[in-house]
Amino acid sequence: MTNIIEFGKEVIKLQSESIRNLVELVDENFETAINLILDSNGRVVVTGIGKSAIIANKIVATLNSTGTPSIFMHAADAIHGDLGIIKKDDVIICISKSGNTPEIMDLVPFLKMTKNPLIAITGDTNSSLAKNSSVVLNSHVDIEICPNNLAPTNSTTAQLVIGDAIAATLVKIKGFTSNDFAKFHPGGSLGKKLYLKVNDLIDSDLKPMVSIDDDIKDVIIEISNKMLGITPVFSGDSIVGVITDGDLRRTLLNKQEISTLKAKDIMSTNPQIIDSDTLASEALEIMKKNKISQLIVTNNKLYLGVIHIQSLIKEGIS
Repeated sequence: MTNIIEFGKEVIKLQSESIRNLVELVDENFETAINLILDSNGRVVVTGIGKSAIIANKIVATLNSTGTPSIFMHAADAIHGDLGIIKKDDVIICISKSGNTPEIMDLVPFLKMTKNPLIAITGDTNSSLAKNSSVVLNSHVDIEICPNNLAPTNSTTAQLVIGDAIAATLVKIKGFTSNDFAKFHPGGSLGKKLYLKVNDLIDSDLKPMVSIDDDIKDVIIEISNKMLGITPVFSGDSIVGVITDGDLRRTLLNKQEISTLKAKDIMSTNPQIIDSDTLASEALEIMKKNKISQLIVTNNKLYLGVIHIQSLIKEGIS
């Protein structure tokens, strides 16, 4: 077992060293590649074969999610019709460790025929791919961490890191913000934090409310039926307090006689009220700060309902 653990550590160490060595390979070609993408009015078409194709797919996903329109084209399929994916203003990134695999060597002449800028990510700067590209990004690694030095490991990680460096640099230059990121991830937790509002989470069918003169029995029924653990207390059209299930428990513990109690006798004044247009994430911060689980929701003083902390947690806002 000790040997297994030590070998696992050695693998990670060797891979981290391979990635660290990439720093020395980043030169003016990287800047040229970035400018080709920035100056393009089209997309980034990323292609590769085998494990490099898998890396290409991930790079496409990262570019798309960070505001650079991209598409994957499998190198083997490209010469059988998929070259039609490429449009006039697109920039092509071709990924290959050796740059000399048969599929890549067959594809490169056709890529050149499109006259689109071609960026190579390859571990061999003297390869056929490198010699026929507009710009070459060197992804050379000395060894694979596979014990037989065969399975693509360090090399594919290096390709991925270069792809991430491209995406991150484009984010930096474009001034791509967290708000921009959320636009492409509306279903993710970040998107929800930046766009989901309190009004989106309240249930208009669960809208508890009692009058200051309602009996405690009516209060208990209202809180139980609406299942939110709270009800605002009204005097006319104005909210003057709230009663929580905690208030009810404390009343039952401290009062000998409760049958004559009214809502006004057990309510808490100065309730926490939030506007319906407030971000749900802000509502959660208010709840955490005040150590409460619910907020009364209004819009222009019109009572709309109650937002419960469980609704926020259910939406992945935390």
